[in-house]
Amino acid sequence: MTHDFARHLTEISREIRRQVGVLVNRKGEVEWVVVGDAKQIVLPDLKRLRVAERRFRGLRCLHTHLAQEPLTRDDLTDLAVLRLDAMSAIEVREDGLPGLVQTAYLSPNGDGVTREAWELMEPKLPSQVDIDFLEFIGSLENEFANKRGEHHRFDRRDRAILVGVTTGSVEEERERLEELAELARFSDVVVLDSIVQRRAKLDPRYLMGKGKIEELVIGSLQEGADVIIFDQNLSPAQVRSISDATDLKILDRTQLILDIFARRAQSREGKLQVELAQLRYMLPRLTEMDTALSRLTGGIGGRGPGETKLEIDRRRARDRITRLQKEIEAVRRKRGERRKRRVDRGLPIVTLVGYTNAGKSSLLNRLTESSVAAGRRMFETLDPTSRRLRLPVERDVLLADTVGFIRELPPELIDAFRATLEEIETSSLILHVIDVSQNEYPERMESVEKILEELELSDIPRLLVFNKQDRLSAQVRTRFEARTESVAISALTGKGCEALVERIGELLSSRAAHHRVADSSHNETVRPLPT
Repeated sequence: MTHDFARHLTEISREIRRQVGVLVNRKGEVEWVVVGDAKQIVLPDLKRLRVAERRFRGLRCLHTHLAQEPLTRDDLTDLAVLRLDAMSAIEVREDGLPGLVQTAYLSPNGDGVTREAWELMEPKLPSQVDIDFLEFIGSLENEFANKRGEHHRFDRRDRAILVGVTTGSVEEERERLEELAELARFSDVVVLDSIVQRRAKLDPRYLMGKGKIEELVIGSLQEGADVIIFDQNLSPAQVRSISDATDLKILDRTQLILDIFARRAQSREGKLQVELAQLRYMLPRLTEMDTALSRLTGGIGGRGPGETKLEIDRRRARDRITRLQKEIEAVRRKRGERRKRRVDRGLPIVTLVGYTNAGKSSLLNRLTESSVAAGRRMFETLDPTSRRLRLPVERDVLLADTVGFIRELPPELIDAFRATLEEIETSSLILHVIDVSQNEYPERMESVEKILEELELSDIPRLLVFNKQDRLSAQVRTRFEARTESVAISALTGKGCEALVERIGELLSSRAAHHRVADSSHNETVRPLPT
């Protein structure tokens, strides 16, 4: 900031009665000249000038203030959101000469919430500003790198800030964020912090208020976050609006679940279903990243500018969706044939359903002495698994495991996995496995029941199986064991599993007897009269 350069800016600003600003790179070259009004300047879109990891923009903003006011909140917000090297305001005196220069820079100790994200230098006249800027900005970037960069040496996982916006209870939203944090961890994302905002009405553009979005972006940058994950599902317009405010990746709850499903899918069928769900979700969210038109795609004699890249991407996505639907339909027919053969053999099917990570696969292994993959990770089982189970009444049944459910299961996943979930339709009995060690187990029960209702499976008999009772206190465990309409077990220790098998046999026997009575009654009503 030389005196001559500052005077050049202030004289022009004084003459036209508008704020004038420049964006200067680290070589000292002016890359942008910005003319505003008497109160502010609006910086250009710097989206294409990507910020390197743990580095600043490489541009500093020098602009004039006509009323000799200090740096405004908008100036400081632009400094933080755009990750500028520095933000300086030059006072314009009545004679057009430069007054004091006020400068702010990003602080490595700020978080944007309890501490401001910036620090202010002592105001000085331009002729008194004596600083080696390249050395200063280099040491500042090193401080940021040292503070947040240790994990990058050995841990390349993304780091995220979780966001929940609600019109209801803040406590309930915090519980939802705990589940979102668990989903993030199973997607190999490091959770740095979580934020909850209560609003009278959700903002249709940003979901949360614009001011809160700016605070969120500043805090994310100060924490060294790579991703912002919203608990609510964002509309395509909201994704675009929030992405315009930051260079960070923006994800919502559905995208996070789809990512976990993509990681867990092992079989060809599972991969097809997950890819279909991802394409259906991403199709309306495809945006024009490059406005340039592609080459002509119409061949010889083609007219017009041709298709844009966005149109080509959308057409390819639709074509891929059509092919996937045909392949999954073929899988669906094969499953239907296998189900029909099982029904013809008269082998009853007992299906395990429940919230993800409730212990369904562990229970299947315990009852059938199998070794199906079972872990503490969400959505460990994507592909349906069936094993024979011998009942005490000298009868075999088929015990089937299904994909775990979750609150507000994305519609794209329900549609994609419909071929898998149709296995439940031919069940004689559904075992609803519930993890009673979770405080919010009633809400999880309700979520599973709601999904079963959406799949039109509410008429199939169900037995509640309260799992993980070994984690409960003796008093609470006794309360669950006393319930007659359910069975309390521990799939880990095996306690209660014998009683569960006996209960399954009783329910299937009573259901079979009921069907025999119904068939007998039906036969009597249609018997022809004697001639």
